[in-house]
Amino acid sequence: MASILKTSTTLYTLILSFFFILFLSSSVAASSFSYSSCDLTPYPAFCTTTLPPNYSSSTHDQTHFFLQQSLSITKTIHELVSSYLTNQFNIPESTLHALEDCLNLAEQNTNFLSSVLQAIKNRTLTNHQAYSDLQTLLSAVLTNHQTCLDGFHEVTPYPRITSALSSPLSDGVKLYSISLAFFTRFWVNNATENPTTENPIEKIITRKLLQQNIDNVMVRQRVVVNPDGSGDFITINDAVDAAPNNAGANNGYYVIYVVAGVYNEHVSVARSKENLMMVGDGINRTVITGNRSVVDGWTTFQSATFAVVGKGFVAVNITFRNTAGSIKHQAVAMRNGADMSTFYSCSFEGHQDTLYAHSFRQFYKSCDIYGTVDFIFGNAAAVFQNCNLHPRLPMQNQFNAITAQGRIDPNQNTGFSIQNCQIVAASELGGGVKTFLGRPWKEYSRTVFMESFIDGVVDAKGWIEWSGDFALRTLYYAEYANWGPGAKTSERVTWEGFHLIGEKDAGEFTVDRFIQGEAWLKMTGVPFKGGL
Repeated sequence: MASILKTSTTLYTLILSFFFILFLSSSVAASSFSYSSCDLTPYPAFCTTTLPPNYSSSTHDQTHFFLQQSLSITKTIHELVSSYLTNQFNIPESTLHALEDCLNLAEQNTNFLSSVLQAIKNRTLTNHQAYSDLQTLLSAVLTNHQTCLDGFHEVTPYPRITSALSSPLSDGVKLYSISLAFFTRFWVNNATENPTTENPIEKIITRKLLQQNIDNVMVRQRVVVNPDGSGDFITINDAVDAAPNNAGANNGYYVIYVVAGVYNEHVSVARSKENLMMVGDGINRTVITGNRSVVDGWTTFQSATFAVVGKGFVAVNITFRNTAGSIKHQAVAMRNGADMSTFYSCSFEGHQDTLYAHSFRQFYKSCDIYGTVDFIFGNAAAVFQNCNLHPRLPMQNQFNAITAQGRIDPNQNTGFSIQNCQIVAASELGGGVKTFLGRPWKEYSRTVFMESFIDGVVDAKGWIEWSGDFALRTLYYAEYANWGPGAKTSERVTWEGFHLIGEKDAGEFTVDRFIQGEAWLKMTGVPFKGGL
């Protein structure tokens, strides 16, 4: 009997030990899974400490958690900034401009994060395009937040404000980055290519709901801007203000025809003004001009002569100009933060920071771009096709940098693709000034020059540092199939992040692959090449 009891006890002990080990193993597995998912983000320690103990091991649940935390910190930032703008006694004007930028960008981020959360909740992610759209929104959230931070770096420090905002702004960077990493790793990368069977462009065209169809572009309404009073509006801003709000792509374009003339206006196209098309009489005939600059107290963000954030914006045959001059440093002619925006046969003229390709997906076709230091900059996913890039005369002892791409996170789907363009000096440049293809404004800066003519104006090393060895390992700069005196690569930089790429890698930076242009460019009527 004792032997039987001993055997039973031993068996019981073994069974208990087995289930204890099984339980412990599953707990460790769940815990390590949570920790390993955090390890895939740029801020693993912050991720681990923020995630509640024993939280769901589902990476989709964790993504939802960090998106909610991101929305919460965004609202906190908005409330803090709003309180300072309400009680602005003794706050310098330049600091007020920086606060205004942050408030504007926090409002946008609140909308973007809410849209992502709603899409996840409603399970509307039915194809790869839908995943790309949300990844683009989350990339823009990070870019907006960084723009807020950059604005404070440009103005005189105001300790009371900077100290109060320091913690939420710092937490915001981490939460947005972690949310983007989770979504990119566990949603986008696991999405299968499943294109919708219905072509939304064809649907718009075949419905024929609109009054007019001009050059295969669906037009909802046309208005004319003419300073002499013979049109519908005297100013461009009045015409923009009159455009319908949140019209949506299916209703066609609200077309503003701007007759030849010089318009001294600072134009802003709000996010609610979707699918607005602005058509001029040609480069140097319809000119929109301003002269704001950082030296005169504006932030770079607010210095723009023309700023657009309304989705689906199209501009044709217009010159956008900032006349502040090189002596005024940052002075933007065009700031573009509009998703699926297109510029065709336009000219952008300035010196430092001419074209601020701020965020979202953008396409530039047959455009002229003039400038000196970082004259194409920002953190959009932008393709420049058949454009003319003209370095011009900078200030004494300055060099020219054509691009300064501002990707701040390895999971952002952003960068500049320069395809089949011409890089030729402006007539004023002359000799003695060095010109480079680009320099890394931010840590993960990404720019590709491909199939383009590069004249001898470009220095043999091709690219230049921002500050010491900053970003030289983490950036991605590449060249493919370029030609001309400045395209020789034998003396190019030897940075770890610089690459001479082949056709397969170059294909990732085409209109179809990089900005999903096949899905939205046809409706603009603008010609484009989808591949190499």
